[in-house]
Amino acid sequence: MSRPFFMKFGLYHKMHHLYVRGIRTRRITQNSSRPYIILRMLEINTKAPDFTLEDQDGKAQTLSASKGNYVLVYFYPKDDTPGCTKEACVIRDMYEEFERVGVRVFGISADTVESHKQFAEKYSLPFRLLADPTKTRIAAYEASGPLFSKRISYLIDPEGTIVKAYADVDPTTHGGEILKDVYALKK
Repeated sequence: MSRPFFMKFGLYHKMHHLYVRGIRTRRITQNSSRPYIILRMLEINTKAPDFTLEDQDGKAQTLSASKGNYVLVYFYPKDDTPGCTKEACVIRDMYEEFERVGVRVFGISADTVESHKQFAEKYSLPFRLLADPTKTRIAAYEASGPLFSKRISYLIDPEGTIVKAYADVDPTTHGGEILKDVYALKK
């Protein structure tokens, strides 16, 4: 297994194992002694946990109902904040391509249905934003952060298996990264 990019370039010199809320993590200390915590994610080639959550229109959306399609499940910290808005708008701008290749998109945060509705209307988002105010599904996908959800994503294949996990999402390029991976998987 190859080492993460930040270790290849010698940016970090120590690695320590910690346990945060029962989840094994790695604490990596940079040369400046600033600690970074990288939390685990769900494993590739495992079944994606099913969920039923309300979307911005108050309608129940279930992952298993999307069987037969690729599904992008992306977690984000909060509606209408700069990074989250950028990520949502990049996906919005590429959404026709997502539909063309058969990818359903679910954005999940702990915000309310009402907050999602305002966010989706303000930026004309064509995909489903799902509300998880209890954070149970967020936790099931190991997307819990100290205050907000982590910005992570999973690409799920038509059989419901996780085929890609994205731990370090760049909101400005994530949509293109997903499409590139879907094209590669369909070859």
